[in-house]
Amino acid sequence: MSVEVLQGILIPFFGTSLGSAMVFFLKDQISENLQKILTGFAAGVMVAASFWSLLQPALESSESMGRFAFIPAAVGFMIGIGFLLLLDVITPHMHMDKQSEGPKSGLKSTTKMILAVTLHNIPEGMAVGVVYAGWVSGQTGVSRTAALALALGIAIQNFPEGAIVSMPLRAEGMPKGKTFLYGVLSGIVEPIASVITILAAGMIIPVLPYMLAFAAGAMMYVVVEELIPEMSTGVHSNRGTIAFSLGFVLMMILDVALG
Repeated sequence: MSVEVLQGILIPFFGTSLGSAMVFFLKDQISENLQKILTGFAAGVMVAASFWSLLQPALESSESMGRFAFIPAAVGFMIGIGFLLLLDVITPHMHMDKQSEGPKSGLKSTTKMILAVTLHNIPEGMAVGVVYAGWVSGQTGVSRTAALALALGIAIQNFPEGAIVSMPLRAEGMPKGKTFLYGVLSGIVEPIASVITILAAGMIIPVLPYMLAFAAGAMMYVVVEELIPEMSTGVHSNRGTIAFSLGFVLMMILDVALG
């Protein structure tokens, strides 16, 4: 694995770590309005990344199939949705909006919060890994700058996510150092998922279009199941919508300008 690839797959992890570090600088709890804005922004980034960084390359790399070029993208996307649905069912995680309920069950609620964020980070790590695998293979039309754009976009959305994780844990009474550590550990799954995906894709290059679409489906599941409901509930939901638009446009600009 080259240094460039290693640096790329670590960028999102650094974004999560920096976000988790906000526990040392902000108040003990994030306001509801700020959480809507951060969640909406993250959702916008992920939706744009799912299309421009994942589905579009999957479709382009399948052009040789003619009128059936949609098959890898469609099949991979639905399998990605099903994979996250399965994880959602079998993993006893806590949805992100539960942080507003305050401390209730101590370690149990903390564990569920960490599981929820880890669940979110798996498809993001896979997305970065499969894009870098596509660049290394030269089979998908993904450029190095396009792979870097996706890594940067996910890192940007991981920054507020890291804060959304660490701040509620601090509100439950955890020491700041411990909440920061939990936030960092919740993000370590991303580079691990990236490495596993790169190794798997490198061994079976023909499935790369399916894996690109798989990562897109998994990311879209997180957006629809977790992020959009959180940014839309309660009053002032338009703030989350505006933040969604900003995140979407920023990721689109990164992908098009750098790709």
